[in-house]
Amino acid sequence: MSLSIAVMKETQAGERRVALDPGTAERFGRLGAQVYVESQAGAESFFADSAYAGKAVVAEDVRAVLAKADVVFKVQPPTLAELDAMRDGATLLCIVQPHQRLELVKRMCAKKITCFAMELIPRITRAQSMDVLSSQAAVAGYKAALIAANRASFFFPMLTTAAGTIRPAKVIVVGAGVAGLQAIATCKRLGAQVEAYDIRAAAKEQVESLGAKLIDTGVDASGEGGYARALTEEEKAKQSEVLSKHVAQAGVIIATAGLPGRPSPKIITKAMVEGMKPGALVVDMVAENGGNCELTKPGQEVVHKGVLVLGPLNLPSAISVQASETYAKNLLNFLSPFLKDGQMTLNFEDEVLAGSVLTHEGNIKHAPTLALIGG
Repeated sequence: MSLSIAVMKETQAGERRVALDPGTAERFGRLGAQVYVESQAGAESFFADSAYAGKAVVAEDVRAVLAKADVVFKVQPPTLAELDAMRDGATLLCIVQPHQRLELVKRMCAKKITCFAMELIPRITRAQSMDVLSSQAAVAGYKAALIAANRASFFFPMLTTAAGTIRPAKVIVVGAGVAGLQAIATCKRLGAQVEAYDIRAAAKEQVESLGAKLIDTGVDASGEGGYARALTEEEKAKQSEVLSKHVAQAGVIIATAGLPGRPSPKIITKAMVEGMKPGALVVDMVAENGGNCELTKPGQEVVHKGVLVLGPLNLPSAISVQASETYAKNLLNFLSPFLKDGQMTLNFEDEVLAGSVLTHEGNIKHAPTLALIGG
């Protein structure tokens, strides 16, 4: 029998994406897989059930499908009830954030689920087309910049009017990863004066290529896999002192610095916010993982001494069409090398699979998660 893939409707509040759009579902079909999509799974991404006709089987009873599906695709992790509906030994691909869901990880082990946490895909050249963090971060960075422009109490671009010249807004983007670079590019298009903060020296060229200026704190914390290493206490004090001076002059801060599988680093302190001008704005894009600002409250708006701090959640979901399409292509590029003639053969010697597997055959394969559980 050919490989069966089940695509579930997302049930988390506010989640509008779907793991597989009709076009990508068809491509899995060409590889010999049989795709089942839960009815209305794509509705919030404007993919009607009829759009999947001839590309996948639209299933009304998703639990019956889950009970026999070889592979399950989701965006968000399944609930415990959804996981229990899956057959033992099935393969699950989704964004997990396991440090926040240890009970779910334990249940995966009990059911011998092979789970690939898509946010753990190694940051290597060969895996760029599979990198869920990058594809979704690009969407989120764009949306964060639009939120900033919409909620700011001033114009972004310089304007020359009969009443005089209006200076462009000063924006600082914290973190120059994919999300940060997209936020920089969008703010520049909107006419703002943009600076960026990142503790990796390699970010300088990328930031400047977009017309922004990198704030030089004198600290280089470049780490493995394109991520930053942890700062020493001395380095933290040094970067905080320099950054504070720039933050005080900014009208908008867009915070994007995140670490897969770990809480977001606290970079914008309460004291920094108190040093900003009344009417200034902080958009903390990584609020879901704790935020870069000490005052951020996930999903809420905080006004502190005249400064508005926003903690928006799940920004990629706000642009659900492209976010779903890019996520689906990530899944296709990840799994297709291991599909042939409708059969899946996973090679755990492969660097990408080895780096992203969370659980397999009843064991936790991700060392940081294993350490949290105490294994």
